[in-house]
Amino acid sequence: MSRLLRLHPDDHVAVAREDLAAGSECDGVSARADIPRGHKIALTTVAEGQPVRKYGQVIGFASAAIEPGDWVHTHNLGFGAGELGLDYAAGADLRPFEVLPPEQRASFLGYRRSDGRVGTRNYLAVVSTVNCSAAVCTAVARAFEGCEAGLDDFDGVIPLTTKGGCAVKPGYELELFQRTLAGFANHPNVGAYVVVGLGCEGNRMADFLHTGGLIRLEAAPERRPPTFFMQELGGTQRTIEAASRAVAELIPRVANARRTPESAEHLRVGLQCGGSDALSGITANPAVGAMADLLVRHGGTPVLGETPEIYGAEHLLIRRATSQAVADRLLARIAWWKDYTARNGFSIDNNPAPGNKDGGLTTIFEKSMGAVAKAGTSPLVDVLEYAQPVTQHGLVHMDTPGYDPVSATGQVAGGCQLVVFTTGRGSCFGFKPAPSLKVATNTPMYELMKPDMDLNAGTIMDGTATVESVGAELFDRLLRLASGERSVSEAMGLGLEEFNPWIIGCTM
Repeated sequence: MSRLLRLHPDDHVAVAREDLAAGSECDGVSARADIPRGHKIALTTVAEGQPVRKYGQVIGFASAAIEPGDWVHTHNLGFGAGELGLDYAAGADLRPFEVLPPEQRASFLGYRRSDGRVGTRNYLAVVSTVNCSAAVCTAVARAFEGCEAGLDDFDGVIPLTTKGGCAVKPGYELELFQRTLAGFANHPNVGAYVVVGLGCEGNRMADFLHTGGLIRLEAAPERRPPTFFMQELGGTQRTIEAASRAVAELIPRVANARRTPESAEHLRVGLQCGGSDALSGITANPAVGAMADLLVRHGGTPVLGETPEIYGAEHLLIRRATSQAVADRLLARIAWWKDYTARNGFSIDNNPAPGNKDGGLTTIFEKSMGAVAKAGTSPLVDVLEYAQPVTQHGLVHMDTPGYDPVSATGQVAGGCQLVVFTTGRGSCFGFKPAPSLKVATNTPMYELMKPDMDLNAGTIMDGTATVESVGAELFDRLLRLASGERSVSEAMGLGLEEFNPWIIGCTM
């Protein structure tokens, strides 16, 4: 096996499959410095200021002259001032994509809800409208720890607590928060919920329930979820007692649900990558893309996110958009992020993070080219704002930040019942109520952090598997996970700390 991996004939750089010592000869190129595994080695001369290509795409501009054999990284490659010259021809790369007829689609065992949605888990949630009631919600859930033992179709009581809910401007920021919170309360993986507030918060209970679509204002009392106000009930302990009684009454009803065979078309899967390295875009992310294509073929919906981490690669999605309107919505979100970062004194190229750079990623363009591989090759059918409900079948992009907990929170609030999360550095991540499948990009990290990883895509770089075979394995694991098989993060009880709604406005 070659010690270098050249991803496209037009590339100026190759990826080191192993640590390269200065002076070592690789495919006709002599390394001019020590080059770590996963990092880039120059294959040709690139003048200062000129674009550098990887994946056949521009990943940055030479900040100093680059010679064959040079280590190409932050010291000689940057964001630059050049133009990428991206071609935003909407739908130009659309190709026929086969979706299987219903009778040929894969199935899983899920919980069918009264509205036709299907859950992969069956939780009861205790929801806080504001940070002031978060301790009450946590205490109520803690009182029922282990109650799921012996109940085959009940996954337990979980608290959904927030650090926000007040001191926020009424309008879009508050509506975004309410939409996110409501998306969890009304999630297909949640069989029932109770809501606890303080009583004087900005996120008023009635407004939250109505704006979030949880109830109609004119709904009869018996159709409303159990709600509790600490200031009306007389404080913390009395509210814990009252909410606990309501939870105890609801558990038998929730636990009465049963798994039934359901089509894979009901699956909404959030696609995430965190703690990325240079192999993310070569192994795990393309394998997730192959899995996403299989999901679409079976009628399901992969949901891409992390808009700042497709910046510089957005044209690859736009050219697969099913309409100009879909393309325009994605372009509008890219424009919003440019404005958002500028007015806050940031550059989109502040991403990659230090750990990403240690793993061989140099610019946001390079990171984005690898991240967008999770989207596979199917048509882009919709672009959503944060936490909007996912209603289309097929590849969807949701506008979220790149920060994993906030991004996954938006996807799950939109209805994703599962999360597939790739990592090259070793992110440890779970996400209740949506199980998270962790995919390692490289074998050394997988072996080191095996207790936190579900699957090793490093076998692709090792030469013992292909992108397609790992993608097929991921799809099979996804169906098993949806049917109740536990992920490693679930087995460890992880997933309660990652709920993190996006706060984009001022805190007063």
